[in-house]
Amino acid sequence: MTAAGQELHFADAGEAADLAAFLARLIHYDRAAAVRLQAGGGVLAVFGQPPSFEVLAIRTARLEAIIGTDTTSAGEAGAAGAASVPGALDTTVSAGELEDALDTARAGRSADGPEVRDRGLVVTVPQAVTGPPWAGVLPPRGGWRPVSGLPGVDEVRGAVAAAVAEFRARDAELPEERRTRAERDRIGHEIWSRTLGDTGLPLRAVHAAQSLGFLRSVRAAAPAASAPGAGGGVATAAPGPTAEPLALLAAGGWLRLRTPYGSIAVRTSGLSGLSVTPA
Repeated sequence: MTAAGQELHFADAGEAADLAAFLARLIHYDRAAAVRLQAGGGVLAVFGQPPSFEVLAIRTARLEAIIGTDTTSAGEAGAAGAASVPGALDTTVSAGELEDALDTARAGRSADGPEVRDRGLVVTVPQAVTGPPWAGVLPPRGGWRPVSGLPGVDEVRGAVAAAVAEFRARDAELPEERRTRAERDRIGHEIWSRTLGDTGLPLRAVHAAQSLGFLRSVRAAAPAASAPGAGGGVATAAPGPTAEPLALLAAGGWLRLRTPYGSIAVRTSGLSGLSVTPA
């Protein structure tokens, strides 16, 4: 559907701020980053791909409504003027422009009192852009099943830290004539292609989760929201005090590491070569 002129009404300004932080991290890895937006059932899912990891990162936020003046979804065609859209949005936009829109909306409320700042936020959807190839290949909408053997969050963080330390040590040991990007990528590929225990999940997936802030400590907050059509939720938007810290799921040719702050999905078949120098 067309996104021009639409507004996203976030249910919680804190979740919108977390989404802005997620976008900033994506832009850190790619200043021209694009994200695919899908909304349904009162939840916005934002998909992005940090290029140095070759994984799909997903963040969600709860929505109160999608309001638009240029809507072609089923049941909305022919509506005149602004219309409340009951959960239909699928578009690809610039991550930088979406972050700017979030920052602008938040800045407009900076003088408001705490009782206002804790409410929702209204953000205009940027113009659509031509999506990169990955945006057309998203994880399945359903059929996810649990995968056993995932360590606890402390062990997962430890595995990432150990891998980063190994990379840096091996890099430091390289003689000057071999300290090239190709050699460093070769070492990185060897390290980050290893799997986490017996799960089959590549270490680069948990490295991405750590780098994007998905492995931070769980905070007590509002009930979690699930991404639309994701068979149990691609990611959670607002973890509660009893939110499950980590879960590993599988569907089709995908594995998905789900955390209270987002998900990392990786294809387990048809993977291409990747640059895996630690961030």
